[in-house]
Amino acid sequence: METTAPAPRVLVIGLDPYRVPGPWNPKPVADAIEAGTARFAEHGVGVETCLFGLDGSDDVEAIVSRALRARSWECVVIGGGVRKPEDQLELFEQVVNLVRRHAPQAAIAFNGTPTDTFDAAARWIGVPGPAGSG
Repeated sequence: METTAPAPRVLVIGLDPYRVPGPWNPKPVADAIEAGTARFAEHGVGVETCLFGLDGSDDVEAIVSRALRARSWECVVIGGGVRKPEDQLELFEQVVNLVRRHAPQAAIAFNGTPTDTFDAAARWIGVPGPAGSG
C-alpha cells in the first residue's frame, strides 16, 4: 500500500541557513528546520517551505510571491530569521505584505524556533498541537 503525502495546507517562509552571510555554523539551524517540518507529517498536515538567501542572489519578492500563488494556503508561517533581527525590518514588512496580497485568506503565524513551526500553524488550522498548546 503506497502512502502519499497530504496536500500542503501550510507554507513556511524563512531564510535558507546556508545562504545567510556571516561567520556561523548553519547546520544546527538547517537540522532544526528539518525537524520542525517533519512534525507536520507526524500530524498528517501537508507543508511546503519557501526558503531564500540573504546573500544577494535571490529575488525575494519573486520567490515568495511564486510560493504564495502556488496554491491556496490555510496558514503561512513566517520564520524568526525573517522577522526577529531589527535590521531585517524592511524584509519582514515585504514578506507580510506579500502574504496579504497573494494569500489574503491565509492565517499568518509566527514560530519561536524552527522546531515549533508546527505548533505555530496548529494554532490557526484547527489541528491539535502538544498538550496545552491548542
